[in-house]
Amino acid sequence: MPDLLLELRSEEIPARMQRRAAEDLKKLVTDALVERGFLYEGAKAFSTPRRLALHIAGLPARGEAVREERRGPRVGAPEAAVQGFLKSAGLASLDEAQRITDPKKGEFYLAVIERPGRETLDVLAELLPEIIKSFPWPKAMRWGAASAQPGALRWVRPLQSIVATFGPETETPEVVPFEVGGIAAGTVTYGHRFLAPGPIEVRRFDDYIQALERAKVILDADRRKDVILHDARDLAFARGLDLVEDEGLLEEVAGLVEWPVVLMGSFDAAFLDIPAEAIRATIRANQKCFVLRKSGSEDLAPAFILVSNLLASDGGQAITAGNERVVRARLSDAKFFWETDKAIRLEDRLPKLDNIVFHEKLGTQGERIARIAALAKELAPLVGADPALAERAARLAKADLVTEMVGEFPELQGLMGRKYAALQGEHESVCAAIEEHYKPVGPSDRVPSDPVSIAVALADKLDTLVGFWFINEKPTGSKDPYALRRAALGVIRIVIENGLRLKLSEHAFDAYKRLVSAVTGEETESAAFPRIFNSSDGNLLAFFADRLKVYLRDQGARHDLIDAVFALPGQDDLLMVVRRVEALQAFLETEDGKNLLAGYKRASNILRIEEKKGGRAYDALPDSALAASGEPAERALAEALAGAAATASQAIASEDFAGAMRALSTLRAPVDAFFQDVTVNAPDPKLRENRLLLLNALRAATRAVADFSKIEG
Repeated sequence: MPDLLLELRSEEIPARMQRRAAEDLKKLVTDALVERGFLYEGAKAFSTPRRLALHIAGLPARGEAVREERRGPRVGAPEAAVQGFLKSAGLASLDEAQRITDPKKGEFYLAVIERPGRETLDVLAELLPEIIKSFPWPKAMRWGAASAQPGALRWVRPLQSIVATFGPETETPEVVPFEVGGIAAGTVTYGHRFLAPGPIEVRRFDDYIQALERAKVILDADRRKDVILHDARDLAFARGLDLVEDEGLLEEVAGLVEWPVVLMGSFDAAFLDIPAEAIRATIRANQKCFVLRKSGSEDLAPAFILVSNLLASDGGQAITAGNERVVRARLSDAKFFWETDKAIRLEDRLPKLDNIVFHEKLGTQGERIARIAALAKELAPLVGADPALAERAARLAKADLVTEMVGEFPELQGLMGRKYAALQGEHESVCAAIEEHYKPVGPSDRVPSDPVSIAVALADKLDTLVGFWFINEKPTGSKDPYALRRAALGVIRIVIENGLRLKLSEHAFDAYKRLVSAVTGEETESAAFPRIFNSSDGNLLAFFADRLKVYLRDQGARHDLIDAVFALPGQDDLLMVVRRVEALQAFLETEDGKNLLAGYKRASNILRIEEKKGGRAYDALPDSALAASGEPAERALAEALAGAAATASQAIASEDFAGAMRALSTLRAPVDAFFQDVTVNAPDPKLRENRLLLLNALRAATRAVADFSKIEG
């Protein structure tokens, strides 16, 4: 079957945009084809710094004919409805429609639309220009004299040529006939800008990819990454060194070269006095180079790996020398920053933070640090930390933001603070907390485990969350400019993975009081706090619940069980919520649990109907004497409910959630027997009411564990 080859060659595409653009191109073209009824066998997109390419295999040469029946309005319908039907069906008049009689709905019009199959080449010529013109680049530009014209082509960088061919493997493919922005599709592309700048005639994908290889272009970005990684490892090994691998940098560098050539440069060993992280940040950020370690050691070596896009006649000596000069200059700057920063103690930098606004409605960084320090001191005993150390660490945690090194490399915040704190003799836990209080910054990032780090990290994140809820700057949809979802998930992971018992509402309220006092200068009343933390909609507790769902879903927990637990009052002890959810999920996976849930649903449905019908709630206790005089199954359920409810409540009080589930499991048999042997709607009004109260007692017994109405199934 025929294949499509499409190449869009331009000036250099930013590395960060290439992979996404290739996937967008594949999706846009394949979706458009499928929408028109053209199925295919496979598709793959490619990107280099100067081109996007797409290969779609197994397209039909011609689309299938389409026959569609479209029902129209009733005979005699208003003229507007008739005209709308004719237009949508492509009919000139009602004479071209059929009249169909429906026994129930009467006579109506029916259009039978038959479309012959179209040539795939024609369809491609129609859809490809539209996709190119509307391509979703994050940033695009216009160029040349035509750029001033309305509707001028916009592309990430000036588009230079288009290759578009379609045809079977055994025949010479045809050029897809279209043009965009004055550039006509053809069969000519170009290889490497410097190593093979001449034109290349291509016809189909296999010829195309081989021709590019000969012209010093590796089309596949993953293959370029593989070449860079293996050549870098081999070159480092040959010099007795180890490569410090960096996936993000590898992805970026593979997007900067079409023909990767790996070289090694060096720098003065005296620069190794600079912290390794600063050396790596300098070389990575400024030169897109990889650092090296001494073999079998964590110590950096005075060498680096660079990736050139040229196969130079001198073996890359001039390229390496140029990179070495720049690295030397950058490391000299870093050394100056390091030496300058060491001369000033962290606490002496704090006054500068009083002049840096954290948020216009939340005060300065200095004011925020004071709040975090006070909250960290209060949290410290609850997480096993020394209050004085927690307060000291919180005071110094943000001081490195005004250092020269962090000003140059913001990604080193926290890490440089730890190093400066160690140099001035701070306690080891204080040093660790300065770096770790930002953690975790992602789902794969480690959680702080030192008690002082935990206290400061929790205080920092709680102050942030309460603050932005106080000023009503909550995340909306996909927008979360202040990373509040990450902060909430960080609190959850710190609490759960360290097994901490904390009442979130209490500590959030402490943060709230300090925040209001700092921002408004007034004391706050506790009555105002529920608006932020535990009111019904859009509150911070609900936000934590949503984030907890995300966390637990990744652990295999059900979201409805989390809802069922959070529906109970006072559920702000995250560790206990998790343990209760785990016990509930284990219970509901048993036959007893499944049957009890079914019994609960049946009882709840009966009560809802009767309460709506009678306009009253059956929320009183059942009459045990009346139940004892009833059916055997009725007596058995009343006795089982009394015992199970008491046992479950005691187990919950002692935080034995598995024990509470075992108590509820004893209800399975009596509930089954009750629904099988007892008529709830008895003729005797008193007996009927008491039986409804028994069902309510079942509902109440389960609420000791969770709100079963929130559970699916």
